[in-house]
Amino acid sequence: MENIPNCPKCGSEYTYEDGELYICPECAYEWSKGEAEEAEAGLVVRDANGNVLEDGDTVTVIKDLKVKGSSSGIKVGTKIKGIRLVEGSDGHNIDCKVPGVGPIKLKQEFVKKA
Repeated sequence: MENIPNCPKCGSEYTYEDGELYICPECAYEWSKGEAEEAEAGLVVRDANGNVLEDGDTVTVIKDLKVKGSSSGIKVGTKIKGIRLVEGSDGHNIDCKVPGVGPIKLKQEFVKKA
């Protein structure tokens, strides 16, 4: 019998395969086989366009962002070099230094790979 992964959302071992999807009967979560392979590989961070990001990549900000505790923000089109990927429980998976702002953590949905 094929080795079907546990549910990534609730951890249930009673998942089953339905075509190209894995389905969890306990929490009703569905995910593709590609997502399951990425989850086994470890931390996978994708930009707003779905491109996989890696440590050291250069990204561009796609939306004006406000920075708490600062009167200035990060403008759209700002290039950020040498990002570092981290496991962020609140969705802030990119650790970087923004020119004019300093060290900050960003969410992956606000950047695109340059």
